[in-house]
Amino acid sequence: KAGNGHAEGPAAAAAEERGGGGGLRGCRGFLRRNALVLLTVSGVVAGVALGAAVRRASLGPAQVAYLAFPGELLLRMLRMVILPLVVCSLVSGAASLDTRSLGRLGGIALAYFLGTTLLASGLAVALGFIIRPGAGASALNDPRLGLSGDVPTSKETVDSFLDLIRNLFPANLVAAAFRTYATEYKMLLRNTTSGNVTWEKIPVGTEIEGMNILGLVLFALVLGVALKKLGQEGEDLIRFFNSFNEATMVLVSWIMWYVPIGIMFLVGSKIVEMEDIVLLVTSLGKYIFASILGHFIHGGIILPLIYFAATRQNPYRFLLGLITPFATAFATCSSSATLPSMIKCIEENNGVDKRISRFILPIGATVNMDGAAIFQCMAAVFIAQLNNVDLNPGQIFTILVTATASSVGAAGIPAGGVLTIAIILEAIGLPTNDLSLILAVDWIVDRTTTVVNVEGDALGAGILNYLNEKEKKEKEQELKEVNIEAVANSKSEEETSPLVTHKDQVSNTTSTADPESKESVL
Repeated sequence: KAGNGHAEGPAAAAAEERGGGGGLRGCRGFLRRNALVLLTVSGVVAGVALGAAVRRASLGPAQVAYLAFPGELLLRMLRMVILPLVVCSLVSGAASLDTRSLGRLGGIALAYFLGTTLLASGLAVALGFIIRPGAGASALNDPRLGLSGDVPTSKETVDSFLDLIRNLFPANLVAAAFRTYATEYKMLLRNTTSGNVTWEKIPVGTEIEGMNILGLVLFALVLGVALKKLGQEGEDLIRFFNSFNEATMVLVSWIMWYVPIGIMFLVGSKIVEMEDIVLLVTSLGKYIFASILGHFIHGGIILPLIYFAATRQNPYRFLLGLITPFATAFATCSSSATLPSMIKCIEENNGVDKRISRFILPIGATVNMDGAAIFQCMAAVFIAQLNNVDLNPGQIFTILVTATASSVGAAGIPAGGVLTIAIILEAIGLPTNDLSLILAVDWIVDRTTTVVNVEGDALGAGILNYLNEKEKKEKEQELKEVNIEAVANSKSEEETSPLVTHKDQVSNTTSTADPESKESVL
C-alpha cells in the first residue's frame, strides 16, 4: 500500500501539471483564434482614447490630415479590392449554382431584402411619431454646429428612379468601374406665346465620380449564368474567375491585419475633427437618439428574430463570429469597404458555403440597406416636424415606398444616404435646405447605419445557407429512399417472377441438354 501511495503521488502531480498545461494551451488557442477580433476592438477603444488626448492639443487642419493618414490607407486598400472581389465572386457564384437554385435563392434573397427594408422604414416612421425628434430641436442656427452650406441638389423623383434603371445597364463597363450616371438640370430661358419669359428646368445626363456597383453586379451575374450555359467551353473562364477570387481573398486576409491600426487612426481623427459635440448633442440629441434606437431595435431584435424564425438557431452566436466586420463598418461607415472582411469572416467563422456568401453578400452590399432606410425615414419625419408639417397617410406611404426603393441605389460609401433623403423630401413636398442639419450629425448616425446594413446582409446569407443545406439533405434522403425501394423491388421480383421459377424448373429437367437449349430457356 505504501508503494502504491508513492506511485500514485507523482502520477497525480503529473496529471495536475497536464491539466494546468492544457488550460494554458486552451487560453493560447483562444487568443490565437480570436486575435484579430481582440485587436480590432482594442483599435476602436485606442482610437477613442487617442482622439480625446490629441483633441486638447488644438491641431490645425493639416495636422488632423496627417493624423488620419494611416486610416486613409486602410480605406484605400479596402476600396482597391472591392471591384475584383464583387465581379469575380458574383461570376463564380452564379456559375457554380444551377439555374433552378439560382432562381430560387435569388427570389428568397429579394423577398428578404425588400421585406426587411420595408420593416425598417415602418419602424423608423413609427419611432419618429412616438419620440418626435423635430419638436424639441433648438439652437439649430448656432454657427458652432458647423452646419455645411453644401446641400445636395434636389432631384425629381422620376429622374432618380430612371437613373437607377440606367445604371443597371452601363454603356461602358470600364467607365462603370469609376463613374456613375446621374441626371442634372440646366435652366433655359424661354419666351412664351403670350410674350412672358419663363425659366424651364431641362434634365441633362452627366457622369459623376463613384463606382457604378449596380451595373457591375448585374453584368457579373448574367455573365456567370452565360458561362454556366456554355458548359465545357466556359469551364476555363470559370476557373479563371475562381482563381482570381481566391487570390483576392488572400489579399483581403493580409489587409485584415492592418485593420486595427487603420481603425484606431480613423476613429481618433474623427473625434479630433468634431466642432462642439456637447452643443450638437443638446440641439439634435432627440434625432440622434431616435435614429440609433431604431438601429438598435432593428439590428438587435427584429433581424435576429427573423433569422431564428427561419433557421431555429441562435442568431447571437452567428453574429458573434462577425465582430471584426462590424468594427470595420463602424469605423469606415462604408458597407462596400466592409464587404471583403465580411466574406472572409462569414466563411471561416460561421461556415457559410462559399457559393452562397460570394453570391449574396455583394448583392446585399448594393441593394440591402436596412440601416439607411431607418436613417432616411427618420430624417424625413424630423424635417417635417421641424417645419411644423403634419404628415398625412398618403405622405407616410410615399416615405415608406420611396425609402425602400431609393435605399437600393444608395451608394455604399460614407454619407451616401444623405443624397437619397433629398429624393424622399422632394416626393412629399418638403424643403431640402434643412439637409445641412442631417449632414451635421451624419458622421455619428452613419456608423450604426452601416453596422445594421452589413448585419442584414450577413443574416440573409446565413438564412440562405441554412435553406440550401436543408434542401440538399432532403434530396439526399429522397435518393436513399429510392435506392432502398429499388433494392426491395428487385428482390421481390426475383422471388415471385414466373420466369425465374420456370428457368429453375427447366434447368433441373434439362441439366443434360446442350448449351443452345439452355440459352433459349434463359
